[in-house]
Amino acid sequence: MTTITFLKQITPELSLQQYNEIPVIALDHHIGKAFISLQGAHLFSWQPKAQQKDVLWLSEIEPFTLGNPIRGGVPLCYPWFGGKQNPAHGYARNTLWKLTDYQIETQKVQLEFCLFSENHLIEAKINMEFYEDCKLTFTHYGQDPAEIALHSYFNIADIENIEVSGLPTSCFNSLIQQQETVPSTRKIAENVDCIYKIATLETHQINDAILNRCIEITHKNATETVLWNPWHKETSSMNKESYKTMVCVETARISQKLSQGEKVSTIISVK
Repeated sequence: MTTITFLKQITPELSLQQYNEIPVIALDHHIGKAFISLQGAHLFSWQPKAQQKDVLWLSEIEPFTLGNPIRGGVPLCYPWFGGKQNPAHGYARNTLWKLTDYQIETQKVQLEFCLFSENHLIEAKINMEFYEDCKLTFTHYGQDPAEIALHSYFNIADIENIEVSGLPTSCFNSLIQQQETVPSTRKIAENVDCIYKIATLETHQINDAILNRCIEITHKNATETVLWNPWHKETSSMNKESYKTMVCVETARISQKLSQGEKVSTIISVK
């Protein structure tokens, strides 16, 4: 059970709240609503005014405990992706970030979050823009090259009734650790964990016939996209049936690491 406590009104549209142990920035604007955990600068809810359901998926059993990554939304896997070091997918999603700037306009809201080192030096920044779309722009400031994945979980009606289209026809299947040829339009009926090499500007679609909507994900300055659904595999902070209403289509820089000052963006549109 999540206990939500109001802490402070920042502007008429922005407030600071507490979800169990985690501080959260809440946006309530006429263009829509969004919720961002300060742990991980983690956007875990975005619902444009025209949408009856949230665009992002969040685990219904998410405990919101400090030090544990949130299951759902858009976790920032940084400065590494996967389990090559501890913690898995980097420390950024388990660390408290700071809200460093915001601009509230009539048709657009911009929020800026920064991650600082123990020496108070900036390591990374994410700028979130909310308008009719949602644009997330990540900037790497560290001296060492780094990986990033915007591990986006999307809210769908039924995994067996969606199609993910516009994908390349070759991917690395992480489950069997080999390259394989696949259809450009994917239907999911089993555990899938595939890494695709993509162009630096590319768009993919999640076509949801039941919700009668198409979610478009545009990747900018990315080198990979990851398609993931755990199916029946036991996954932390997820119910056994949770896989049915989510799919991940991620924007990533894995094979070509980010250099200092380099940016990666994902733009999420709903049609």
